[in-house]
Amino acid sequence: QVQLAESGGGLVQAGGSLRLSCAAAGRTFSSGAMGWFRQAPGKEREFVAAITWSGGSTYYADSVKGRFTISRDNAKNTVYLQMNSLKPEDTAVYYCAVRKQYGGSYYPDSYDYWGQGTQVTVSS
Repeated sequence: QVQLAESGGGLVQAGGSLRLSCAAAGRTFSSGAMGWFRQAPGKEREFVAAITWSGGSTYYADSVKGRFTISRDNAKNTVYLQMNSLKPEDTAVYYCAVRKQYGGSYYPDSYDYWGQGTQVTVSS
């Protein structure tokens, strides 16, 4: 079993920054990926960013390109999401997820483990 713990969410004004972190405890993986998804009230869960565990290839949703940066620390089994130039539209619960299969993915159903989420609220 893999336990994921997100942290770093909070309330920030538009234009501000937050850094989310997700630490994985338990089993570790030498392949697969870690990703970030978000879900706003009344909306479907959407892909934000992902990074492969081996190789470090990154993927971003068009809506966050140039503003968000995903990174990883394999030794710590931790992934980060640096969010800059935040907009009110970024307000959502952000979830960390782990995919066991090799390679990254945009699709929530392809991820095997999920954290409980951390709230990000961006005020105008």
